[in-house]
Amino acid sequence: MTTARKIYQIEGAFSLYRGGKLESPKVAYETWGELNEKADNAVLIFTGLSPSAHAASSPEDPSPGWWEDMIGAEHAIDTTKYFVICMNSLGSCFGSTGANSNDPVTSQLYCTNFPVLSLEDVARAGEKLLSHLGIFKLNTLIGPSMGGMTALAFQVMFPDRAESLLLISTCSSAAPMSIALRSLQREIIRSDPNWNNGFYADGKLPVKGMRLARKLGMISYRSSEEFLTRFGRERVSLGHESHDTFSLDFQIESYLEHHANEFIGQFDPNCYLYLSRASDLFDLADHGGSLEKAIERITTKKISIIGVKSDQLFPYWQQVELYELLKNKNESVELISLDCKQGHDSFLASMNDFRPLVAKFLE
Repeated sequence: MTTARKIYQIEGAFSLYRGGKLESPKVAYETWGELNEKADNAVLIFTGLSPSAHAASSPEDPSPGWWEDMIGAEHAIDTTKYFVICMNSLGSCFGSTGANSNDPVTSQLYCTNFPVLSLEDVARAGEKLLSHLGIFKLNTLIGPSMGGMTALAFQVMFPDRAESLLLISTCSSAAPMSIALRSLQREIIRSDPNWNNGFYADGKLPVKGMRLARKLGMISYRSSEEFLTRFGRERVSLGHESHDTFSLDFQIESYLEHHANEFIGQFDPNCYLYLSRASDLFDLADHGGSLEKAIERITTKKISIIGVKSDQLFPYWQQVELYELLKNKNESVELISLDCKQGHDSFLASMNDFRPLVAKFLE
């Protein structure tokens, strides 16, 4: 199968934010459009926890991307105007160096010998990628979900590298409820007998743990209002087709089962654990000792924050908090609230709401 994925290898030791280092780590990325002569039309997208760099289709890889309806010629992120880059997070499992990669020092898989990962490390890998591409000032930096936290880390670490910043359904640090949910997901995976302290075999993945963790994730990504209107109490069938008395009864159960099974084999369990914990460890206040001090480092001229009121994973009050902090320093910051039913996943599932906002911001 053809792929548009490119690999950039960072030469030498890459020191990590919380200690430890990686030797010559790799970063996977994809691009769309052309970089202009001034190299000032670049848009960088940091992803959420689970997506790859394949945000949109291309001639090299025509398969639909995770933001297919957002990126392309005459789309909201117009590739006839912008050079668009989407980077797979350091620590992920879609081409970038992560826990499922070979450690060049030992020639063995890192597994849980991988050092503690931070979103600051993902941001710094992104900065090195931009330098490699000859881009020293982005037109726009975009971060949805975990990618928004990575974008904030990027902005405080490299304050002069982006003209504008678009933050979607994100926060300055994870809320306690979000930490609780992700902590339980990690415990579920680690409780699977096949996890084996992270040293599981290729044919013996902690499948049960990943399935259950994904189901819990899907519940947190959506909203109770959507589940009510989309599924209600509709039944899968009138009776049980197996000897399992507690097999699936409701369509909502079937929905969770489908997404859990779809996730298996797509995402490496250890990579999931590391990125999940990196999301919980991130705190913008670490950069200066307080949120106010950290915000002082952000010099971006134009900032927009989009929040969804039904989001239970990155609740709307967190976007309001960011806005209140940023507006005291920057009069051009705006907060946009949406009433989408799809909860946290709205930026993926409610394109009719998001496309006009992204297009207007880029104008």
